[in-house]
Amino acid sequence: MSLALQLSGHTKDLGGGFTVRRLLPSAKRQSVGPFLFFDHFGPVTVVPEANYDVRPHPHIGLATVTYLYEGAMMHRDSLGVVQRIEPGAINWMTAGRGITHSERRPDDLASASYVNHGLQLWAALPKEAEEVDAAFEHTPADAIPELQVDGARVRVLIGEAFGAASPVRTFAQTLYLDIALPAGEAFDLPALCEEKALYSPDADLTVDGEVLPARTLGVLAPHAAARIASETGARIAVVGGAPLDGHRFMWWNFVSSRKERIAEAARDWREGRFDGVPGEAEFIPLPEGGPA
Repeated sequence: MSLALQLSGHTKDLGGGFTVRRLLPSAKRQSVGPFLFFDHFGPVTVVPEANYDVRPHPHIGLATVTYLYEGAMMHRDSLGVVQRIEPGAINWMTAGRGITHSERRPDDLASASYVNHGLQLWAALPKEAEEVDAAFEHTPADAIPELQVDGARVRVLIGEAFGAASPVRTFAQTLYLDIALPAGEAFDLPALCEEKALYSPDADLTVDGEVLPARTLGVLAPHAAARIASETGARIAVVGGAPLDGHRFMWWNFVSSRKERIAEAARDWREGRFDGVPGEAEFIPLPEGGPA
């Protein structure tokens, strides 16, 4: 069977009643390709009195990858970047040696009710790139390749597939597809890369005849191809790439191949040595206890 593992994830409260389904990391699997963090948020109706803003917080050793199905959010970071994030665009933030950012409700939506729904992933940087300069790259929706394959609409968000290549720059082989599969149709996913996983936020799938429930991450066997079908129609995220070049240590918002680097980053945040986000006075304090 092509499905090697199914991960149902768990619910995580990010504060203010804003909950996500966290599929990675898992006790059974740390990563799929470079991706070692997979959060599905929403669909949630954001009302004017709700406070789902994510205050400034730090990252090292990773890249955040934000993709919205619905809604909007405003990204601000310590590089001075201010970017509205909207459905269909890919937003890749390289933390490298360190960055601080916030994710808030856009000002024009302050008195509106709207739905937020999307995925946020972290990609671990290769060991030789863990301490690169921080950067932010916004790729608008109309710059993402989109094509029809086996009756499905495929958007190549990151990497290469079906003869199309995304303009998003990465540090290692990375694959991220957004597939819209019509009801009753089947889709043949080629091997494409060594490690891959499938996720549908809205519908059950069958993968080579095996049921993969909605909101469950299905990790495929190495180098496996798969035939995917849905009776009702489904949105499918495919993520993966080359295997990580070794284990990663993770604590709070920090990722590194070295334990001592995690501890250093924690001290730097506690003692105010990360650059702040221009115009932001708030911040998320370091969790009590610190890294082990």
